[in-house]
Amino acid sequence: MSGFAHPEVLVSTDWVAERLGSPGLRLVEVDVDTQAYAVGHLPGAVGWNWQTELQDPVRRDVLSRAAFERLAGASGIAPADTVVLYGDNQNWFAAYAFWLLKLYGHADVRLMDGGRAKWLAEEDKPMTPAPPEVTPVAYAARGEHPELRARLSDVLALVERRDQNLVDVRSVDEFTGKIVAPPGLPETAQRAGHIPGAVNVPWSSAVAADGTFKPAAALAEIYLGGAGLDPARPTVAYCRIGERSSHTWFVLKYLLGLDRVRNYDGSWTEYGNLIGVPIER
Repeated sequence: MSGFAHPEVLVSTDWVAERLGSPGLRLVEVDVDTQAYAVGHLPGAVGWNWQTELQDPVRRDVLSRAAFERLAGASGIAPADTVVLYGDNQNWFAAYAFWLLKLYGHADVRLMDGGRAKWLAEEDKPMTPAPPEVTPVAYAARGEHPELRARLSDVLALVERRDQNLVDVRSVDEFTGKIVAPPGLPETAQRAGHIPGAVNVPWSSAVAADGTFKPAAALAEIYLGGAGLDPARPTVAYCRIGERSSHTWFVLKYLLGLDRVRNYDGSWTEYGNLIGVPIER
């Protein structure tokens, strides 16, 4: 896969099509628009709602370990299964699910390059509205990996020390403070701008027109060349609510192979609502 550091985590639409129905392969469509899944999805794919199933329903947080185990088990996923994720918005939410699966130690997780849109664009690829036949299993997470997640305290320390890469993956208008959030999106903050010391590399810089990831050389030029990220330093990515930054986290950690990359899922809706923290515009 174009010289990526970990090519095994990214699979093509053809790779998936050739393996539909294979034992041990579990397909999951992750959307913010779950009506799209009901209209049609990959044969055998279960659907996860990013808003209602991948986050704690009461406090603002990721799923607890127990809730994640229930979701995975109810989806027919066993710890040894290969999980292939895809979805809308050029895999924003699929990348978030990838990050969540890795937080809880699932070994074999992959993204389908180009997501739902690329599959739909290929006329030879099957779609179905039929619910998949799922046999629930008992799922036990194999461990937790908090090192993949940045907390507010980590970010505040980073701002103070300036000893890590900090990547704001939002649009230029969000980064500069022209807008607080993209139009029509409810999660917002009291203030606009960005975290001091952050460089702005919009998530869309990493993808081609068809939603597939750009080759490794192009990604290296964008993030290590143009943005000046130091691969020897730890890196934190953030956006508005943690889904776009999951996409960039995937690029930096798995496609470019940076060793210590964390996703700050609190992102701007947490930081931009705090009293007394420094903000730049």
